[in-house]
Amino acid sequence: MVLESLAVGGAAVVSGVAGFFIAKKMEAANYEIHVAQARTKAKAIEHEAELILSSSNIKVKEAELEAKRKYEDRTITLKKEHSEKMLDLEKKERSYKDEFKKITKEREDLQLLQANANSLFEEGNQLKEEYNVKVNEALVVLERSSGLTQNEAKEIVLAKVEEQSRAEIAHTVRRLEEEAKQDIKRRVNYILAQATTRFAGEFAAERLINVVNIKDDELKGRIIGKEGRNIKTLEMLLGVDIIIDDTPNAIILSSFNLYRRAIATKVIELLVQDGRIQPARIEGIYEKVKDEFDQSLTEEGENIVIDLGLTKVHPELVKLIGRLKFRASYGQNALGHSLEVAHLAGIIAAETGGDVLLARRAGILHDIGKALTHETAGSHVDLGAEICRRYKEHDVVINAIFAHHGHEEPTSVESAAVCAADTLSAARPGARREVLESFLKRVQDIEDIAKNKPGIKQVYAINAGREIRVIANAKLINDDEAVLLAKEIAQEIESKVQYPGEIKVNVIREIRAIDFAR
Repeated sequence: MVLESLAVGGAAVVSGVAGFFIAKKMEAANYEIHVAQARTKAKAIEHEAELILSSSNIKVKEAELEAKRKYEDRTITLKKEHSEKMLDLEKKERSYKDEFKKITKEREDLQLLQANANSLFEEGNQLKEEYNVKVNEALVVLERSSGLTQNEAKEIVLAKVEEQSRAEIAHTVRRLEEEAKQDIKRRVNYILAQATTRFAGEFAAERLINVVNIKDDELKGRIIGKEGRNIKTLEMLLGVDIIIDDTPNAIILSSFNLYRRAIATKVIELLVQDGRIQPARIEGIYEKVKDEFDQSLTEEGENIVIDLGLTKVHPELVKLIGRLKFRASYGQNALGHSLEVAHLAGIIAAETGGDVLLARRAGILHDIGKALTHETAGSHVDLGAEICRRYKEHDVVINAIFAHHGHEEPTSVESAAVCAADTLSAARPGARREVLESFLKRVQDIEDIAKNKPGIKQVYAINAGREIRVIANAKLINDDEAVLLAKEIAQEIESKVQYPGEIKVNVIREIRAIDFAR
């Protein structure tokens, strides 16, 4: 039992020793394997390092070559620029040398001229001294021969010279004045010709009636309405006379006020298209059309101001400019006339050295008062000046408003240009139209009203029937009665005569004292 145990223990010991040596051997083998692997990795790393080093050397060489190439290119560029600058400097140097030579030559010429001038000055002084000596000798001879002293002879000679000089001066002045008048006349004719040929206006075409065409005459009865309610409403709202007669398919609208007549035409056309004709409907369409017309007037004025190149025009003035479209004088549309005056005044101002834009501004505003004459009492001149003052317009504009009807003298080139342009626009053929018979009858009626007053000597209708000049007998009418007479004539004209705008009644009373000196 003990022997078996010893045998088992010995075997175990032998097995343990054998295992130890085997493990030792295996460990040595693994170590050699790891060493071999490490050596292989080291060689691989060494090879890779060699490759990297080789690549770095190649890049360094390439960088050196690139830097060398850039250095050479930059050197060539700088050399080229240096050569160009040197050539430019050489050119400038040659130019400066030539200029210096030229200046030196001119300086020498100036010195020579100065020397000649000094020499001539000295010669002149010598001649002056010789002249004085000769004059003194001549005076002595004159004194001896004429028995006059030197002062007396001098006074006689000077008086004769002065007399001759005055005659020559007067002749020269007259000649220059005549030449100046002729030159001014030619210049004025040229300016007016340039202005009129560069602007072509329209022919007068305004009338006192508008015609609304209708498809069926049955609509006339509907427009009149029951017991005339519709036509009364229309005439009250629109402010026009509506004439419904036997003219087929037509309704006639009559009024001096173009603005009201245009609105009335549009309202009736819309009523005819709609078919519903009653007072409430009439009022609604009238308000709508009136608002549209007011908006269109503002737009019209704005477009005109822009087309003329004007700035800072008050909105109320812009609206009044548009409203001139519905105002006419002697058949000539007021807006067309104002535009024509603005363009002509601008052309004239340009030819005479004036402010073109200011002349156009004064031209478009010179008749602005006509947009107010249907609603406000007073002449269009006073109304226009007042409205322009209210909205801070230029003094030239206000002066042009007064001057174009002779209320003031023009104070500037622009005002004078507006006056000339207004005359051209109104006087050119086709600008205005008026039936001769009606015009003559109106003038005759106005004169007859004044002639029928007691104490009147003579009556003249002037300014195309816009003014009546009444000459009163000073022995029969005193100053207070002359004032009353003017009022009576004006009131009678208002009640008996139909006329556009206003008529000025001017009663004149004077006493002339005459005597003779014998």
